[in-house]
Amino acid sequence: MHMPWPYPDEGPFRRPEPPGPPPDDEDGRLAVLVARRLSSDWSTRGQHIVVTVQNRVVILAGVVAGPEARRVAGEIAWDVRGVVDVCNALRLAGARRSRH
Repeated sequence: MHMPWPYPDEGPFRRPEPPGPPPDDEDGRLAVLVARRLSSDWSTRGQHIVVTVQNRVVILAGVVAGPEARRVAGEIAWDVRGVVDVCNALRLAGARRSRH
């Protein structure tokens, strides 16, 4: 008698599919590209900028030396192909928030 050996994806050996679509690695790729470009530009290099990407929206947070660095950081993020929006939440060093 000949019994065929089942493939792992057949019958009781089959693993259940993970729920929902697989995680999108595009956000991670965009975060790396934006961070690299920020670290290579002379006006944003050395600034305290944190790059987060959610659903291809870049979020820039942290503290920069002046308005020029803030503006350039936003432009650099917008210039990366695949970015659909930029939230520039960078604060200026020495700027105080009002407590109202």
